[in-house]
Amino acid sequence: MTHHCCELMTDRADWHCDRHSDPFDCPDALVQFHAESQEYGLIIHDGGTSSITIAFCPWCGQRLSQSA
Repeated sequence: MTHHCCELMTDRADWHCDRHSDPFDCPDALVQFHAESQEYGLIIHDGGTSSITIAFCPWCGQRLSQSA
């Protein structure tokens, strides 16, 4: 399990929905976390699988890990 910057980021990055197996199908899934690259992204709910990479936590403002 990855340690995220704050409790809210942990809640959102580790979100699991009982109704949707794919986070891009779940309207409650907000953050996508890529463990391999340690990158965070805000999920774009437009029917695709896009996300916008973010450098700072939207809740606590801490700088997030970035891939090299």
